[in-house]
This record gives sequence, structure tokens and C-alpha cells, in this order.
Amino acid sequence: MKKNKKNTESIRGDVADFRENYPKFSPEMKYTHKILIPDMLPVHFSIIVEILRKEGWDIELLRNDSRAVIDEGLKHVHNDTCFPALCVTGQFIDALKSGKYDVEHTALMISQSGGGCRASNYIPLIRKAISAEFPKVPVISLNFSGLEKDSGFPLSLRTLLKLSFAIFYGDTLMSLYNQCKPYERESGASESAREECLHAILKAFETGRYAKYKKVISKVLERFSKVERSKEEKVKVGIVGEIYVKYSPLGNSHLEEFLLSEGCEPVVPALMDFIMYCAVNNVNDAKLYNKRSKTTPLFALAYRYLLHVQRKIIKLTKRYGFEPLHDFEHLRRCADKVINQGVKMGEGWLIPAEMAALAETGTDNIVCAQPFGCLPNHIAGKGTIRTLKEMYENENIVAVDYDPSATKVNQENRIKLMLATARENLGQMKKKH
Repeated sequence: MKKNKKNTESIRGDVADFRENYPKFSPEMKYTHKILIPDMLPVHFSIIVEILRKEGWDIELLRNDSRAVIDEGLKHVHNDTCFPALCVTGQFIDALKSGKYDVEHTALMISQSGGGCRASNYIPLIRKAISAEFPKVPVISLNFSGLEKDSGFPLSLRTLLKLSFAIFYGDTLMSLYNQCKPYERESGASESAREECLHAILKAFETGRYAKYKKVISKVLERFSKVERSKEEKVKVGIVGEIYVKYSPLGNSHLEEFLLSEGCEPVVPALMDFIMYCAVNNVNDAKLYNKRSKTTPLFALAYRYLLHVQRKIIKLTKRYGFEPLHDFEHLRRCADKVINQGVKMGEGWLIPAEMAALAETGTDNIVCAQPFGCLPNHIAGKGTIRTLKEMYENENIVAVDYDPSATKVNQENRIKLMLATARENLGQMKKKH
């Protein structure tokens, strides 16, 4: 017993020592280190990376997404850990092992939501995974919750404002591209429009005109309106689920590309929805749980401002004849029909809210991306499907599991079964009209 007690104390000491003595990112490292960030939304993150580069940071967006990335994740992360954590950790380690980077002067950065899901624990997980082979590589936290204060990324109010507009612009580009690509008469016209708009957006940030969002969004809408499109009606498929696998090509086996190859129009909810979800949850905490803090009024103020900008963009989008992204207050009302807004672990009430809002705007076919190990997602996603189908008679939802052992063929076959029903329903609707 004494020996076991001694071993236990030794292990606890090692863990405590690791927690205290991990490499920390100091302000001086801004001038000496390259920062790698995992890829989740290629267009959005391309804008964000360029913004931070202009502020003097040497940042690179990782594009490695081969099977080797997943294998590295499996080697270094416990197999009970959620699939997104495995993907992110694998992408980092695969990059560090590639020989492209000076590991003595390289850092890793990942965002933390500060919520109750495992994503808020990715940083100690990544630190432990890289500690043996890359002991000098610091891991930086990008968060708005006061986490990892000794190794967090410095964010000024000005930078936060820039990042907010970058997300609005990224969401608009993503939505307009998906509305044009399936219908373009000239192959590659949508890609050309997206690249031109991306260049114009980066120019706006470079010249300090990024906050004139009405002018920027109008230029983007005008450019995409010039893409010649057929009037053929196609199956629209919404993508919802856990934030990483909903957006990341690595996490969802290039789901958007697959849907486009099947002749469908992908409908992907805005990243800003998740940002506003996190902000409004802080406000809800005060109402529902009497959990009020000094930051509660700040989150309320930020939410009102973001909602104001969002509604202006929605108005402009409608003016140009495109389908706008959802008004967040409408999403909240949709959530209330299905589940209480107190359910906020992971993506919580946002998942059924998005599925309901999609159904109400003519997107009845939905892929609910379910990553392995994400319990909140399975509850708020799969757990509400039956209720949603009772509410919307044409709702056609398939829950697809994404995990290291799931093959792309099996995932795509499940989606193809859903698409067969979708095409049959579309055919019947055309006959009625």
C-alpha cells in the first residue's frame, strides 16, 4: 500500500510539474516564431491570417489533410477523445514532423470557446501530445473567456473588430459561392468571383476601410450577381452539427465538395451564428442561472452590435436577389420551438435551431455531422431529429458519424440515400406545380 501511495504521489507530481512548466508564448516571440493554425474554414481563415500578418504576426494556415494527419492523431491522442481533437492534434504533429518548420521557433495556436465541451481542453491535450518530440513548441490560446492567461494570444478591441468583420465577409463569400456554383453556366465562374471578392476584402482591410461593411458587401454581391446561372431547380442540402466537422474539409471528408459533385446546392450556416450563440449564452446565464459577471453587459453590447450588422447584411443580400443567412433572433425563436436555450453545452440549442430555420426557408434536406466522442452534439443533434420531423413533414435529415474508423464511402453512401429521397420529393413538387 505504501509503495502504491508513493507511486500515485509521484505521478501527481509529474502531472503538476508538466502543468506548470510547459513552454509559454512570450510577447518577444512575436518577432521570432512562426505560428501554425489548424484549417477549419479555408476562406474565413485566409482572411483572418492576412489580417494578423499585417499586424506583424508570422502566421500560417495549415493545409495538410491526408490520412497521415488522422493517423498522427490516433498515435498521440487517447481513442476516447473526440474526433475534432484528434484531427487538430494530428494536423499539428504532421506539420511539425514535415521538416518545413524550425521547431525551435514555431508555435501552435487554437481557439477556445470556454464552454463545457472537450474543445476547451484541447490545449493541455495538445501540449501533452507534442511534449515528448517537440518540448520547446508553445501552444497559444485564442479565446475571449480569460483562459490560458499566461500563454494567450493578445487581442485588442481593434483586432476583435477586424476579426468580426472578417467572419461576416467570410460567411457572405461562403454563402454566395454555394448559391452560384451549382448553377453556373460557365465552369469556374464562381471560383473567379470568389477570388476577386477575396482580394477586394483584403484590400479593404489593408486600406483601413474594412468597417465600411455596406460598401464591401455591396461590391461582393454585385460581383456574384454577374455570374450567369441556370434557373434549373436543384436539391438544397443544409449542413449542421458540431462546429469543426460542420466546416472542416478534413473533419467532414470534404462534404461540401461531395454535395456539389452530386449536383446539389450546399447550404452552410454562418460561423457568425456560433459567435453570437456564445455571446448570447453569457447573457442567458444571467437570466436562467443567476450567473452574472462583470463581462455580462459587455457580451450583451457585443451581441446587439453584431445583430445590427447582420441585419444590415441580410437586407443588402435580399436586395440583390440572393438567399440571406439567418437572422439570429429568428434562430433563437426556432430553438424555442424545439429545446430550451439553457441547453448550451457544445453547440447545444444552435443545432436544432439551424435545422428548423433551414426547413422554414425551403432547405428540407439536412446532413447532421456527428463527430465521435461529442456527447452534447449527439444529444442536441440526433436527440431532436424526431421532434423536428414531426414539426416539418418534409424534413429529410440524415445523421452522419465522422470518426477515425468511418470510411468516406460509407459516409457518402448514407448521404446518397438521403439524396435519393430528396430528389424524389423535388420531382413530386415539380409535378404539383
